Amino acid sequence: MNGIEFHNLTIRHATAADVAAIAAVETAGFPPAEAATEDRIRERVAAYPECFWLLVDGEGRLLAFVDGMATDRPDLADDMYADASLHDPHGAWQMIFGVVTAPEHRHRGLASLLMRRVIADARGAGRRGLVLTCKDRLVGFYERFGYADEGVSGSTHGNVVWHQMRLTFGRKETR
Repeated sequence: MNGIEFHNLTIRHATAADVAAIAAVETAGFPPAEAATEDRIRERVAAYPECFWLLVDGEGRLLAFVDGMATDRPDLADDMYADASLHDPHGAWQMIFGVVTAPEHRHRGLASLLMRRVIADARGAGRRGLVLTCKDRLVGFYERFGYADEGVSGSTHGNVVWHQMRLTFGRKETR
């Protein structure tokens, strides 16, 4: 797809050595009021590296990533962005803070590839499902994966209006 062959890509979790690359893609992908700082990313990677899914090419370059945290709280709230200690590795819900593709690699299906992996991993971990917030223009993108739009979120992160989206797994996978 547009010069990238999926078989040369790897999805892996973050390490401390990835923080600068994650911060660079985050900064390129979000306006300043919404982007996490490098220090915040460092705190998150230290607390829950398993909740970062990095898509890297054969040369180790970060093309896209998904990050978030796990919690028993059912709704994504602004305090989760700021406090990495709220992560519960056994939490029922996988929260998604960002689905970010480096600008030069967008529109190649990379975010979709990552989202399918994150959903599979959350299901495999026995989570009830995933929750994220997105802008109005992205509601349809997430609906294609089975997320339901629950309406405008209580989150005011970055002074933006967000829709809360939820993907709930069937009874068989719930805790």
